[in-house]
Amino acid sequence: MPEGDTVYRIARQQHDALAGRTLTASEFRVPGFATVDLAGETVREVVARGKHLLHRVGEFTVHSHLKMDGDWRLFRRGERWSRAGFQARAVLTVGETQSVGFDLGILEVLPIGDEWRAVGHLGPDPLGTSWDADEAARRLAADPAIPVFVALLDQRNLAGIGNIYANELCYVRGVLPTRPMGTVEDVPALAGLAHRMLHANRDRWTRTTTGDLRPGRRTWVYGRGGQPCLRCGTLLETGRLGRRSGEERVVTWCPACQR
Repeated sequence: MPEGDTVYRIARQQHDALAGRTLTASEFRVPGFATVDLAGETVREVVARGKHLLHRVGEFTVHSHLKMDGDWRLFRRGERWSRAGFQARAVLTVGETQSVGFDLGILEVLPIGDEWRAVGHLGPDPLGTSWDADEAARRLAADPAIPVFVALLDQRNLAGIGNIYANELCYVRGVLPTRPMGTVEDVPALAGLAHRMLHANRDRWTRTTTGDLRPGRRTWVYGRGGQPCLRCGTLLETGRLGRRSGEERVVTWCPACQR
């Protein structure tokens, strides 16, 4: 599932291509919104909210979530799409430009005033203009019994943190992913690190949390289970962790560097 920095870059691409322009055609290939026609409406802006995308068009919001395989891509009208047509869920056309949303896990059209129904539950967004570090720390610490890894993944605490960043944040802060939030020292520093990590990657498509862009050295622990720790050489361990059965995510840690 794309992390918040990826969704941020997609939103910026969409905004640069569509904002201020009038839709000449719109098509929503989902049953609940198949009859909605936004042609003639002006695209006000496209913004990210955590892992959610909001295309604000006239007095409406096209709300989407990429889930695991979704994407929004831009094409010249008449150009062959890079993904199969049956995967398209939304097509927004402005002049000679088409924006196509493929395999969107969520797609709905809402009055702008009802956006809160879609994203009002989300916690502070590290890449948002209204980032609130104190509120992020408060939410993370609200349940002292929950493992830190699970707390980081909860979008009600921090919007936009996915499996990659949750693993990397635990490593850089030196805490075991299973450690209860109530025992984590300096929760504000953890929230601040999330803010810095996402900001460091928001403008580049090749993500790194180590500062090294070479293959195999871009992350400290994520995707490196069984390999030596880049700091101490101890073999990294892996497991699965989640709030409840069926929600477990792959977690990787260094038994020497994380306590």
